Amino acid sequence: MSTPKPSPSASYTIPTKHILSKAHLAAFQRSKTHSEIFGFIEELNEDIVGKKLTEAGQGSERTRPLISILNSVREIAESTPPVDNKQSRFGNPAFKTFYDKVGDASLDLHTRIPGLPKEAIQDVEVYFKESWGNKQRVDYGSGMELNFLSWLLCLAKLGVVTKEDYPFLVLGVFWRYIEVMRYLQSTYWLEPAGSHGVWGLDDYHFLPFLWGSGQLRNHKYLRPKAIHDPEILGEFSKDYMYLSCIEFINSIKTASLRWHSPMLDDISAVKTWEKVNQGMKKMFVAEVLGKLPVMQHALFGSLLPFPTPEEDPELKKALEEEEEGQPATDMHGHIHDPSEKGWSMDCCGIPGMFFLFFNLIIINVNPLRRLTIIPVPSAFAAAQDANSQKGVPTLGNRPGIKPIPFD
Repeated sequence: MSTPKPSPSASYTIPTKHILSKAHLAAFQRSKTHSEIFGFIEELNEDIVGKKLTEAGQGSERTRPLISILNSVREIAESTPPVDNKQSRFGNPAFKTFYDKVGDASLDLHTRIPGLPKEAIQDVEVYFKESWGNKQRVDYGSGMELNFLSWLLCLAKLGVVTKEDYPFLVLGVFWRYIEVMRYLQSTYWLEPAGSHGVWGLDDYHFLPFLWGSGQLRNHKYLRPKAIHDPEILGEFSKDYMYLSCIEFINSIKTASLRWHSPMLDDISAVKTWEKVNQGMKKMFVAEVLGKLPVMQHALFGSLLPFPTPEEDPELKKALEEEEEGQPATDMHGHIHDPSEKGWSMDCCGIPGMFFLFFNLIIINVNPLRRLTIIPVPSAFAAAQDANSQKGVPTLGNRPGIKPIPFD
């Protein structure tokens, strides 16, 4: 994909939400922006095949400021400790203060980026500010991760970063983002948006598994089943995102992967990383970019535009037909269409049912058992709760958090 750049005289607008119905979602799926987002993911995926996290280097003059910005976000979090919230296993209210601080600092942070037009900041920074979680719900899911990806794509479209920076964008910048997010998730106990407990890929993230499987695609010795070997995880998790994510999940949950992450366990039966990588890409298109409960939160501006009814006649016709019978919204304004296939709570995050789609592509497994859907607190909050019952003084991700039993 050749990332198109805006003209020098381009005007910039503040991104807003546009996907309000299935007709809007279908229009997005037909749009140039959809193609650009997925094309960007695929380009980055190809550029990191066979490359290690430990070989990312220091980045270029174009990308080092991005690491500096992420480090500043971490510093803001460190200066905003969690409040005493012993009565709840859900999101810590201090996150809202952190969120506001990041918003206040955003303009200054973006002035560090060389080559970023001042007039474009209003467009770009919205994606950045919405990459850390939702202020009202104090949660985080794949929709927020998509915002960070959109931030990087905007920088690429503006020419701030170039093709030669792509490996570092994933292995350096994106991975630093994941590290900061882990700190936020463990410090503020961010609720997993749309989580369905063990029947999901990960409580929070998708892209580290997609790009992580891409990293390993041509590895001579490591196979997907290697995730079950503690020695391999200990030796190679520093090099590969996929293995690092598995090790991290194991560090906060007890029992075997079969019990706390059966989907990842199922995927480990796939013979090659090539097939895992193919399946991950197909799932991202279907279960993130193709799901109304996730994409209703997506933001579109001048750099990532949404097609107008005039530009997309099919959208205009569908909107006229959809004027009656709109899906209901909940207290947060989220659309939950009962005609949507899958889990009724798929919202903002990774739906638990999507592993069936994955298995249809690459592997045959036992059918999904019926489960009762309940709100899921963060694993860190559950660990804190377990430790407090044992009299262990802990808070956030401070020393003392131990693996939690599966329940």
